[in-house]
Amino acid sequence: MTRQSISFTKPNDDWLKNQVDKKEYSSKSELVNDLIRQARSQQVQIDWIKTKLEKAEESGFTSDSKEQILALSKSRLNG
Repeated sequence: MTRQSISFTKPNDDWLKNQVDKKEYSSKSELVNDLIRQARSQQVQIDWIKTKLEKAEESGFTSDSKEQILALSKSRLNG
């Protein structure tokens, strides 16, 4: 693993310390890595939705109802 040196604002550092103190995570590094994994996963979902919207805009037509589109989008967001 590579080492990085990063700075946190006081409120963010306090929040990180609180999560470790509550035994949610064993270290700040573990927590930051988890947050990055979550952000990466969310970005994949955002990219999927963006692609679907771009394709829909280009085609101008879909046979899916808005309820179907919403349900599929929600299922993708919830993993």
